[in-house]
Amino acid sequence: MKLTSILFSAAFSLFFALSAVAQTGTFSDASVEYTFDLPEITWKQTVKPSETSPNVEYVYRDRADGHLEVRRAVVKAGEMLADIIKNEEQRLQFQPGFVAGKEEDFKGSLNGRVFNYEFVRSGRNMSGRFYFLKVDDKTIYVLRFTGERDKLRSVRNQTDSIARTFEIKKAK
Repeated sequence: MKLTSILFSAAFSLFFALSAVAQTGTFSDASVEYTFDLPEITWKQTVKPSETSPNVEYVYRDRADGHLEVRRAVVKAGEMLADIIKNEEQRLQFQPGFVAGKEEDFKGSLNGRVFNYEFVRSGRNMSGRFYFLKVDDKTIYVLRFTGERDKLRSVRNQTDSIARTFEIKKAK
């Protein structure tokens, strides 16, 4: 009985150790065509991709501290990122306290643009930082980071790092 208890405890401890390690390093899943690096173990996966839904979501400590949604978008051939961002801005403008921020060019494994904005949720000042990363003429990925304004700002180096390392898997 003691041996079974010890083995169960060891297996349980190993499971938690491996799950913590799995949250660091490179995100990759057979259901999606992309990978990216997670800079800290503090990022926890909350939505796992599947064959029917390729969406991935992570939180940094708590959803209010930082929330990441990865979304794939199919666009018209030749459509400019500025137009895609303008459409996203029009959708977001209905959030309470919405204030559009500046757009920036972004360089990483995939190049694109970043759109910043602020809004209010439940009386808290929030911000969003969306990375629009262009794969080809018809495909972009949008990395949507949101969180409390000051908290999201404090992890900007991590959001930039995740976006910089976001890439399409190499064909085998």
